[in-house]
Amino acid sequence: MSPLRVVLTGATGFIGAAVLRELDRRPDVSVRAVGRRRPPGAGAAGGAEWVRADLARPGSVAGVCEGADVLVHLAGVVGADEALCEAVNVRGTAALMAEAVRAGTGRVVHLSTAAVYGPGPHRGAAVGELEPAPVSATSRTRLAGEAYALAAGAVVLRPGLVLGAGDRWVVPALAELVERVPGRWDGGRGLLSAVDVGDLARLLTALAVLPGDGGATAGRVFHAGHPVPVRSGELLAELAELGVLPRVRDDLAWEECLRLLRAAPGAVSERQFALLARDHWYRSDEVWPLAACPPGPGPLARLAAAAPWYREAVGRPAPGAAA
Repeated sequence: MSPLRVVLTGATGFIGAAVLRELDRRPDVSVRAVGRRRPPGAGAAGGAEWVRADLARPGSVAGVCEGADVLVHLAGVVGADEALCEAVNVRGTAALMAEAVRAGTGRVVHLSTAAVYGPGPHRGAAVGELEPAPVSATSRTRLAGEAYALAAGAVVLRPGLVLGAGDRWVVPALAELVERVPGRWDGGRGLLSAVDVGDLARLLTALAVLPGDGGATAGRVFHAGHPVPVRSGELLAELAELGVLPRVRDDLAWEECLRLLRAAPGAVSERQFALLARDHWYRSDEVWPLAACPPGPGPLARLAAAAPWYREAVGRPAPGAAA
């Protein structure tokens, strides 16, 4: 039997690299990785074919889905540059989806973000129970890109916080915020949708290899956190236990948190602070059984494996190391 032919965009990114590793483990899959540049050593590990294309130049994606059974679209721009976000996340996605339809690619898996819902608090909402209200260039254009993916019959995933080795936003932001606002924010009660990058990669891979067109998942949007949310205080405590963050002991009321944040300017905005500290929890229990993919023990249980990477990323010594 011929292997399943999977086109993967974003294969050099945080999530994409984890998905590429999962796909490479499967002898029944061949991968065509699409990106702006071929990474050093590409082809030395795994069997991926690397194809050069730039979503900011939609014409460059012509032919990338030729002969493919599945498209897994993970590439995107995160940042404040509205024009670049529009070019890649909207026009580039539109061109890629049109190419998948033209080539007869039978299944499409598309990665979006729960940030499309905008400011919370959000407490246990299912897909369809919240009206998207994106406030950033990234989330506005990711939401617009979803429409093209859904029109192509894609399954669209909206993860919340993604944790693990390679995360350059969530835990580095927490490290800054613990310095600016040293305490358990709002008593550490905030419930957060989070997922380990390896578990998210397993889910994306499982959706990619489902038989046929993906059945009950095609043309639908799903939240893609671990089904059990984590509390912000528990996340801070686990990271402190692993020596990634300093330990905090005092409960702080939300207004006091905001006062301290405003008194100590930094890179993380007030809106981003709220995203990490207050309820942003989206029901994510539906997609895992549909993908026949066990969700695993949860992101807190996976943090120990990523702790050495995180300690280096935030400049903390390993436990027991000389100061």
